[in-house]
Order: sequence, then structure tokens, then C-alpha cells
Amino acid sequence: MMKIFYSSASPYSTKVRMAAHFAGLAAQSVATDTNADPAELLAANPLGKIPTLLTDDGLAVFDSRAIMNYIDRQTRGSLYPRNAAKRTEVDVLEATADGICDSLLAIVYERRLRPEEKIHQPWIDRQWEKAERALDHLEANMPRLGKKPNAGHFALAAMLRYIELRFAGKWQRGRPKLKRFLSRFEAVFPDYAQFKD
Repeated sequence: MMKIFYSSASPYSTKVRMAAHFAGLAAQSVATDTNADPAELLAANPLGKIPTLLTDDGLAVFDSRAIMNYIDRQTRGSLYPRNAAKRTEVDVLEATADGICDSLLAIVYERRLRPEEKIHQPWIDRQWEKAERALDHLEANMPRLGKKPNAGHFALAAMLRYIELRFAGKWQRGRPKLKRFLSRFEAVFPDYAQFKD
């Protein structure tokens, strides 16, 4: 069976695992501590990053968007629309949600990995400004969510789960549509509950 090396706190892992589940791609989720440099992960991905997907025949696919595209190809277009204009919309939504996660993770790592006296607050402020601008953009341009979620919806749901995990109470004000998105998403993807923790 395929394996997805993941961390439960990683929004990119959450996105990929939800998408694989939705698309019906059978994959075993393998909780992974990247700080421990596990041999199986490093053998599959020399960068030692998650998520990494390892196929039955030993093909390793890494970077969450590469994995999403792999899942889409393996499941006959279950995650991305075929229409070029609609595909671009989904790609941009996914990139926006992932980009917010990039900024949020930069803040988390700055606080977690540096000694307190070396934490660079202007860097944190800059990353938070990027995240807030993108959140406001999403609020003003909320993606339509029909009966079938796409890759962008999975990325957005994973980002909202992560921002609530790490920045609870700091992002919702003035963004009612984003606040409601997860309940709307769960209505079309009821298995979301399995990925909340």
C-alpha cells in the first residue's frame, strides 16, 4: 500500500491526506518526526520533508502540490477541473492557502527555534501582514463550494485548520465568510472530522 509520511500539525500534510482520502487513493498515513531524520523518510525524500508520498513501486513524490497533482492523475481528475480557466482558479486558490501557511510557519519557527532575545519581531510582523492581506483577499473573493470539493478547497480547509491551531482568536475578526467555510466544507466532505486532530 502507498504511504504518506505526515505530521498531524502540518497543513500541507492535512491537505494531501484529505485529498487522497476523498479521491479514493488508498494510502497508509505514517506519522513522522522529521527532527529525528527517520531512515525511511530520508530514503524516499533526501530533503527529509513532509508530506512525502511513497508508491507501491517505490516512487517517491514530494512537495504537497506535486503530490496533489499525482493524486489527480491517478484518480482521473478528481481534484482539478479540466477547463483551463477553472483549473487556473483552483491553482491560485491552492497557492494562496499554501502561501498563507508558509507565512504562518515562518512565524512559528521564528518563535520556536530562536532564543527569545534573538527573535526578530519585524520579521514576524512582516509575515503576519502577508497572511492578513491574503486572508482579506480570500474573504473578498471566497471560492464557490459546490457538491464536490477541489484541490483549492482542501488547501483552504487545511490552512484554516492550521491558523486556528496556532493563532486561535487572532484571524476571525472581519472575516465571517472564512469563519463559516469549514462548516460548509464539512457538509460536502463529512470525513473532515477525521483530520481535525
